[in-house]
Amino acid sequence: MKDCNCGYCVGGEPLAKFGIKICNLQVSQLILFKEQSHPGRVIVAYKDHVSELVNISDEERNLFFADVAAAANAIHKVFHPDKVNYGAYGDGGCHLHFHLVPKYEGQFEWGTPFAMNPGKTYLTDAEYDEMIAKIKEAL
Repeated sequence: MKDCNCGYCVGGEPLAKFGIKICNLQVSQLILFKEQSHPGRVIVAYKDHVSELVNISDEERNLFFADVAAAANAIHKVFHPDKVNYGAYGDGGCHLHFHLVPKYEGQFEWGTPFAMNPGKTYLTDAEYDEMIAKIKEAL
């Protein structure tokens, strides 16, 4: 099931507004979030356009969380955060996805939830490509 208005479903320009696809995982896709005030921030988006964890089977849910764990492991290997925060939203786009937000002790927001776009930190295409290559290698 896909939604033609959803960046996670259609990719291309709608996805490019906020992210860059890194790769497909078992039942999801891994996306580099363009706003990088938290270095290494990614999104794990489920393969189908569903709103809730309860909309998928237990088996699919377990595979989805295995994808989240694989992405988190890669983030730890590449960026060495002190903590990764996990955010599950979707009341705007209604597509099941998790934000994985690396947090670094001593930097802004330590000890508090993360903001969606706190510093408006965007990178060059080459910097995004370098991050993507490192994450892929760590998977």
